[in-house]
Formats: sequence, C-alpha cells, structure tokens
Amino acid sequence: MTQATRQVKLTREGFERLQKSLDQEMGRLAEATRILQEQMETSSDTEDTGLEDAKREKMNIEARIEELEDTLARATVIEDHENEGRVELGAIVVLGNETTKKDMKVQVVSAAEATVTGGSLPRVSEDSPVGKELMGRRKGEAFVVNLDNGKQMKYKVKSIEY
Repeated sequence: MTQATRQVKLTREGFERLQKSLDQEMGRLAEATRILQEQMETSSDTEDTGLEDAKREKMNIEARIEELEDTLARATVIEDHENEGRVELGAIVVLGNETTKKDMKVQVVSAAEATVTGGSLPRVSEDSPVGKELMGRRKGEAFVVNLDNGKQMKYKVKSIEY
C-alpha cells in the first residue's frame, strides 16, 4: 500500500469500468472459493495439484480485487477542466499522424484507467510516450514522439474535446 496517498484521476466512464471489473472479480472470487472448498473435500495427498491450482487462482483474484479497491479508493473523477483548449486527462483528441496521413481519435487517461478493458475509444495513458508529449498541447500543435525502437512518429493535434 505504498501508493495509498497518491490520488488517481479517472474519467466517469473509467471509474464505472473499474467498478464493473471489481464486481466481476468478486463473482470470480466466490466461484474460486467454492471450487477450492470442493477440492479440499475431495483431495487426497497423492493428487493435490488441483488443490494448489485452486489456491493460486483464489490468491490471484484476491490480489486483483485489492488492487481495484485501492485504485477506486484513491480515485477522483475528472469533472471540470482547468486548462480549456489544452490536452489534459479525460480529453478526447483527434491526432493526425503526419507520416501515414491518417487520423485517430483517442482519449487521454491515467495509467490506472488505461489498463481497464472496454470503452468506446482507444485510450492513451498519460505515462506513455505519446501521452507524455500530448499533455498540455493545443489544437494545431505538432510534436514528435521517440519510440523505444529508435523510430520517431510525428503527430498533429487536430481537435480537443471534453
């Protein structure tokens, strides 16, 4: 719990997706607990691999629940935008790829939200190479992203909405 005091900013949609994931994991935990109890009742010393697998699965689900609960407890839903006209968390941005001449519409989110599946738009984490360069940009600004493989990508902010 080293990050317990660190605030996490989430979009309304992201908060709801995390909450839904938590509900699903709770259901999985109930099922894993039932399976573990069955394994304990039927297990003999010679065949306890099923029992060990069930214990491991239950522990993995419990760890995921703890992680989700921690994130939600530290979450603040982004309601207002102080930097109107600039890219910030929750912004929906149309980026023009200057190389391929293709546009893509993405939502800029926190790292915690970027890992959750679902949603209508691709998400870009503020911690990613593109996200770091995108934060604070205005419509019309172009920027270059240095990728891990040594390549560079050039993008232009075509529009920003909230």
